[in-house]
Amino acid sequence: TYDARAAEDQPKAVASETAADKDGWKSLFNGKDLEGWKVTDFGGEGEVFFEEGAVVISQGSDLSGIHTEQELPKCNYEVQFEAQRVAGNDFFTGLTFPVKDSHCSLIVGGWGGGICGLSSLSGMDASENETTSYGDFEKGRWYKIRLVVTDDNISAWIDDKQIVDVDTTGQRISTRFEVDRSKPFGFATWQTTAKLRDVKLRPLPKSDK
Repeated sequence: TYDARAAEDQPKAVASETAADKDGWKSLFNGKDLEGWKVTDFGGEGEVFFEEGAVVISQGSDLSGIHTEQELPKCNYEVQFEAQRVAGNDFFTGLTFPVKDSHCSLIVGGWGGGICGLSSLSGMDASENETTSYGDFEKGRWYKIRLVVTDDNISAWIDDKQIVDVDTTGQRISTRFEVDRSKPFGFATWQTTAKLRDVKLRPLPKSDK
């Protein structure tokens, strides 16, 4: 539930957000601009701006992206958003997110355009661990992406297809150093222009396991 007193104690960018809806979802963008977010200083990053209700992350020399320091859950939460590759041929979604006291990244369309998975699990990135999968992504098409983080599991879906379902018990969870500046929660692309829209998050009940 939305705690108005907690919101008052948070920075202005956070306090100005809309309250959660009846299902607990809270939009992470205001639909107009990048209030509450910062363009990530990767070096050589492309421009980031709002256009017709979507965030546009322009292709840079390597990484481009945005991140937020809003107060968000570190575990037991769900994220949903839509993303599309506009130009370029590498990952159009690199979502870095908290997992308890660590961070991880969900990569969609990396390593030349098709590799998906988590970076990193026990030192192995999305191209080489148990979450590795491949997709054929059309430019200009919106894909619905869903991520669920619980005490002992990370799961992810693209449209209605589950691409990640991993038990994190005993796993060493980390990010690749290249995206460290996306922490604690941020989006990045690699030599690719992408659009994001309808980015929302809701807390989940703690697992009973």
